[in-house]
Amino acid sequence: MTTKKQDVALIGAGAAACAVCCAGPMLGFLAAIGLGTAAGVAVFGAAGLVIAVIGVLVVLGRRRRPNRCEPVSDQRVTVSQRR
Repeated sequence: MTTKKQDVALIGAGAAACAVCCAGPMLGFLAAIGLGTAAGVAVFGAAGLVIAVIGVLVVLGRRRRPNRCEPVSDQRVTVSQRR
């Protein structure tokens, strides 16, 4: 083997060793980012769903409730218009 081929083989072996050594932590980091993203989507999605259900219940509750506006007294009030 010539010197150039030996240098290239040494660099290739070093790159392979680096890839094997660093692959686990890199994949773990990427998995943690992915799990964090999935958890964030689930939490914010659930919160949005809860808020939407509460809003629908409030709207439906107001529509189904009869009006309870009753007069306080039987006295009539006259309103005059100014010109």
